[in-house]
Amino acid sequence: MPDQVTVFLENEKGRLAALCRTLADATVNLSALTVADTASYGVARLLVDKPQEAVEALSQAGYRARLVDVSAVEIPNVPGSLALLLEAFDKAGLNLEYAYCFGSGKDKVVVIFRAENVEGVEEIVEQLAGYRLLHSDDL
Repeated sequence: MPDQVTVFLENEKGRLAALCRTLADATVNLSALTVADTASYGVARLLVDKPQEAVEALSQAGYRARLVDVSAVEIPNVPGSLALLLEAFDKAGLNLEYAYCFGSGKDKVVVIFRAENVEGVEEIVEQLAGYRLLHSDDL
C-alpha cells in the first residue's frame, strides 16, 4: 500500500506555498496533491517520493503531518472507468472515506482512495473491476 502524507493547514495566505517549500528544501518530490478546506483549516493529502522524510521535515517546520495508508488503482482514461471501479466497491460493500485522481500519462488515471476496511480490496479491484492495485514503487 502506498503511504500518503496528510497535513493539517491553517487556512491562511501562503501556507500551502510554505508547505511546498519545506518539502523542496528537504529534497522531497511531490507527485500528487489535493487540498480540502473549511473556514478555519485545510487538509492537504500528498503523495511524495520519500513519505517518512516528508513527515519529519514538515513536523520540524511546525506542521501537523502524519502517514496514512491508502490504496491506489490505475484505470484507463476513458468514460466509465471510474464508475466501473466504484460500482465494484459498492457491490462488495466497501465504503470509501475519500478518493482523488491524477493523470498517469495520456491513457491512464491513478485513483487514490482510503476505505474503512481494506481487506479484500485487491480482489475487488482485480476480479470485480478488472483493474490492478498499485504499490508504492508503482507510483
